[in-house]
Amino acid sequence: SVVNSATFDRPVAPIKMYIAYLKSKTLNCRIALAANPGCFPDLGMLTLFGTGALLMRGAGCTINDMWDKDFDKKVSRTASRPIASGEISRMQALVFLGGQLSLALGVLLCLNYYSIALGAASLSLVITYPLMKRFTYWPQFVLGLTFNWGALLGWSAIKGSCDWSVCLPLYFSGVMWTLVYDTIYAHQDKEDDIKVGVKSTALSFQEQTKPWLSGFVVAMMSGLVLAGVNAEQTLPYCAVLTGVAMHLTNQIYTLDINKPEDCWKKFVSNRNLGLLLVLGIVAGKLTKTVMSVHKIN
Repeated sequence: SVVNSATFDRPVAPIKMYIAYLKSKTLNCRIALAANPGCFPDLGMLTLFGTGALLMRGAGCTINDMWDKDFDKKVSRTASRPIASGEISRMQALVFLGGQLSLALGVLLCLNYYSIALGAASLSLVITYPLMKRFTYWPQFVLGLTFNWGALLGWSAIKGSCDWSVCLPLYFSGVMWTLVYDTIYAHQDKEDDIKVGVKSTALSFQEQTKPWLSGFVVAMMSGLVLAGVNAEQTLPYCAVLTGVAMHLTNQIYTLDINKPEDCWKKFVSNRNLGLLLVLGIVAGKLTKTVMSVHKIN
C-alpha cells in the first residue's frame, strides 16, 4: 500500500509513470547535448539519471498524497488512494518517503560536487510544489520549475558545471513544455478541481487555453533554437525541431479540452516528442564528427 502511494496505484499509475517518463526525457536531452561530438550519450549516466527521476517522481507523489489527503477523500477518482482511504497512516508514508529520498540521495552522491549542490537546491521545490494549487492558478508553472530543475544536472554531471548559455534556454523550454502537457492534463480534472477548491491553469485559461498553449509552444521552440545555436548543433537537430513544432501544433489544433479522453490522448503523445528530441540531439552530435572529417579532408 505504501508503494502504491508512490507510483504504482491504479488507475493513477499510468499518469505517474508518464510524468516520470517525460521528466527522464528532459534529463536525457541535457545528457545527450553534453556528450562530446561524435559520441553517444553516456549510458551509465542515462541509467543513473533515469533511476533518480523515478525515485524523485515517486517521492513527489508521496508528498503530494500526504498534502492532499483531505482533498483526495472528496473525489471518487482519488478516494481509494492508500493515504486518503486510511489504509496507511501519514507516519508510515513519511517513513517510506525517507527511504525514497535516501535512495535518491545515493544517486546524487554519485555525481560531482557541483551537481550535488545543484541537486540539493531543488529539494524545497520538490516539497512545496504540491501545495501551489491551493494558492495560485499556475501550479503547472511551479511543476515545470521542479521537474526541469533536475534536467540541469544532466549537463553538470557530464561537464562538471553548467554552461548557462545552453542550460538556461533548455531549462526554460522544459518549463514551457510542462505548461503545455500539464495544462492539457489538468482539463481532465476541471470539475473535480472546482469541487474540492484547488486551482490550475486549465481553470484559469478555460476557453482561451489554445492561445495560451500556442504561446508556450512558441516560447519553448525559441528556447530550443537558442540552445541549439549556442551548443553548435547541426542539421538533424534543426530537422527534429521542425518535427517537434509540427507535432505540438497538431496537438493543440486538434485538442478538445471538454473531452477528458482526448486530453489524455494528447497528454500521452508527449512521450513521442521527448524521444524525438533526444534522437535529434544524438544525431546532431554524431553529425558533428562527420562534418569535421570532411573539413579535414
